[in-house]
Amino acid sequence: MVSHSPAVTRPHPLSAMALATLTLALALALALATLTLTGCASTPRAASTAGASTGTVASAGPALQGTTAAPGASPAEAQAQVALQQATTLVIATERAFAATMAQRNFKGFLAFLSPDAVFFSGSTVEHGPVQIAEQWAPYFQGRRAPFAWQPDDVQVLPDGKLALSTGPVLQDGRIVGRFNSVWRLEGSGIWHIVFDKGEAVCSAPPPTTNGNGNGG
Repeated sequence: MVSHSPAVTRPHPLSAMALATLTLALALALALATLTLTGCASTPRAASTAGASTGTVASAGPALQGTTAAPGASPAEAQAQVALQQATTLVIATERAFAATMAQRNFKGFLAFLSPDAVFFSGSTVEHGPVQIAEQWAPYFQGRRAPFAWQPDDVQVLPDGKLALSTGPVLQDGRIVGRFNSVWRLEGSGIWHIVFDKGEAVCSAPPPTTNGNGNGG
């Protein structure tokens, strides 16, 4: 979001990495297409709201429960599974740290998580690159109180460990008012940067708001 000839068998022209990247991109595109058709997420995922004011979450799935391979896995499979679990845990930690910049009113820290190629969707507008994103998000960092918070409740990493999808609830005054969908890319040794971000409303819930001082309300 490829046609196959039964007469000829030949290797696919795309590399395994390209296919994996395309798979996640298609999944994200499908999710965004669903949002376009429905206008909101019908039911938010169940998620702990503990630590919402600080941008942290008590639990974000089995990735935080340790790095162990499935029983019966070969050594190579076990190594790959553990590496994937470690990458998932790192992306969760990165998403939490990213969210913490909002709670801590740390705009400079927020910008440090952006990839030079980052694309953010804000309502009907799209920001390309850190400069445009900074202009759009600066008002959210004004004032002493964060206008909203977010936390991951589902993170999926591609098998090559270089691209990840992170999603979770957006909260305002302890209420779930939307969901975020972010794509993270490994751009250095253990360094993940966000490349795509798009939020969606939750049905029957108002979107996050901000007044002139960057405070909710």
